[in-house]
Amino acid sequence: MIDINKKYRTRDGREVRIYAVDGAECLPVHGAIKWVTGKGWEPHIAGWRPCSWTKNGKAVDGEEFSCDLIEVKPRIKRTLWVSVYPDEITWLGVEGYAIGDGCLARVKVEIDCEEGEGL
Repeated sequence: MIDINKKYRTRDGREVRIYAVDGAECLPVHGAIKWVTGKGWEPHIAGWRPCSWTKNGKAVDGEEFSCDLIEVKPRIKRTLWVSVYPDEITWLGVEGYAIGDGCLARVKVEIDCEEGEGL
């Protein structure tokens, strides 16, 4: 079910605002989709356009549609340092950590992904 306190986008990546989740039975979720020039059905119209969805975020019940709602999960951004040894690889969360004997290299790894990605 769509939660008014969560952030959503359309299946094709457009920004969404949710105003209410307690509307009429068939389409209880009300909000707007941000249309950008050059995208969507009417490329000459840009701006926020009203839309309604089912309680599960479907724009057209029973079909996969570009305006269906997809939850936007928080992003995880981390920097790790990976130490490479002849027989093992270890990761370090702290940049200034001392390198042990036999270390072949230290590699900086930048992680930028959505929460739950890759699980």
